[in-house]
Order: sequence, then C-alpha cells, then structure tokens
Amino acid sequence: MPEYTLRCPPLDTTPRIARDFVTSVLSALGLDALVDDATLCTSELVTNSCVHAKGTGAVLLLTAECEAVRVTVYDEDRTPPALREGYDGESGRGLWIVDALTEGRWGTELPAPRLGLDSSEGKGVWFELGKGSSSA
Repeated sequence: MPEYTLRCPPLDTTPRIARDFVTSVLSALGLDALVDDATLCTSELVTNSCVHAKGTGAVLLLTAECEAVRVTVYDEDRTPPALREGYDGESGRGLWIVDALTEGRWGTELPAPRLGLDSSEGKGVWFELGKGSSSA
C-alpha cells in the first residue's frame, strides 16, 4: 500500500498546498474519481489543524490501495475534534462536510506517531473514501 507524506506548517497557504498534493497523488495513481471529495475533506482537516491545534504544524499521511484512499492529518494537540450541534454560518461546518462525504468513515487516533512532529502526544484525524477501505 503506497504511502505519501506532506509536512503542513500552520500557514494560510497550507490547506491549498495540501489539496494540490492530494490531487497530484490521486491523479498519478489513477484515482481521479476520488479527487474532488478527497481534496475537500483534506482541506477541512488541514484547516482545522492550522486553526485549532497548538504546535508546529501537522503531517498529512495519504495511503491508497485499489480504489480507496485514507488521509490522516496528525498534529500535536490531543483535543479531539467534535461535530458541532446546529449550524453556524461562519465556522464549524468542516466535520459535517467530512462526515457527509465519507458517509461517516472518519475518526481520530491517539497518540499520533512521531512523523516529524515535535511531540508524539498529539492526535490523528482521518477519513476514508472509495471501495475496499475499512475504518480503523
């Protein structure tokens, strides 16, 4: 199962770079049907990490097999994300989008592996798309 890693510093440009990275990898692997949903979900998770997580940034890990992809965004903050109740027009829609596009195939894992982060005390937030993937 191929793995691809991207370091994601807490900068305004990082979500766009992460989207471009996911698009490039999935296109190269012939998984074009997953690109739109995967890039949107990736953008939401990376944005959440940049906005809410404490630390030096995040690491994106993309794994792919057959017709499926799993993206995990690891950061140094152990606070798990939560779906917000109700609708806020300004923020808080990211996990709702991820949940809808993945049909609930997302979650968190503790602790985060080192992967170039300053601490192994963080978390990973992941999603899966496509056929043949299974939730962890």
